[in-house]
Amino acid sequence: MNKELKILAIIVALVGITYWGIEPYAHSVMHPHHEPATFKYEDLKPLPVKGNAQRGAQAIVNNGCTGCHSIKSQNIPAPMDPVSASASYGVNPPDLSNIGAIVDPKFLANFIKNPTHAALLEHKFGDSKPYPMPAFYGSDQDLADIVAYLVSIAPKNLSDREVFADGCGRCHNVRYDKWTVLGDRPKFKNKVEEADFELKLAKYEENLKNYLGTTPPDLSMYIRSRGGEYIRDFVENPQKLLHGTAMPRVGLTEQATEQVVSYLEYVGDRKKEKRNALGVWVLLYFVIFSILAYLWKKKIWAEVL
Repeated sequence: MNKELKILAIIVALVGITYWGIEPYAHSVMHPHHEPATFKYEDLKPLPVKGNAQRGAQAIVNNGCTGCHSIKSQNIPAPMDPVSASASYGVNPPDLSNIGAIVDPKFLANFIKNPTHAALLEHKFGDSKPYPMPAFYGSDQDLADIVAYLVSIAPKNLSDREVFADGCGRCHNVRYDKWTVLGDRPKFKNKVEEADFELKLAKYEENLKNYLGTTPPDLSMYIRSRGGEYIRDFVENPQKLLHGTAMPRVGLTEQATEQVVSYLEYVGDRKKEKRNALGVWVLLYFVIFSILAYLWKKKIWAEVL
């Protein structure tokens, strides 16, 4: 019995050293410490003036925003189809119908004024390679009016999937939910329609790759490999976790980011709660098994001795 207790003590000690010593060190090397996301965007300046939504409706047209962006909720169509737009800009410019509901207003104002700086992409774009969206040269009042207008037309409630589509869906596929960078994968009537769609998708993805320098990953199972906390922090500031990445800071609010994480959990980890609940029963099984194994061992050795 004393010998068995010594063996158990050695095993417990080795497991403890691995779990509380080696594993945390390895994790700190692979994932250096960073400050958690706050979604305050403290490096950006707030607007010095208050916006007027009514004036913003005209300002957004006068300043050329609708030359690239659609506002479908206001019956303003996109000037180009997604593939043509990606050929021109690298990525299809977002529809602005919902942007005021998912993007922080301060970030939105700074992004319109200086997109390269707000997106944290100054390492990628500059004078020799301008950012596809030009800087805003209008007045601060016009800028504030545009932001106020976009906030005023945005819906109060959006589904998790809608938030993902507006915030992430122009760069990332989610094949497990039949989402592509061109939108929902349609039902095809014949092989010709399917081939036509696949060709457009391939062209868009190639334009996106040329723009970013790499192909953005499909996010179907990303929640499993990275976890919700990593995705939350990465969305808030990609450079903090992956310095030099071509992914822009998109300026989502904390609520919008949580909805993105929730959507990815729904797609890639739908049985999370069931799996967590099953863990208790697995541990209980090991406890019972250990007791039975010990009793069996005691009986066998009693007969031998």
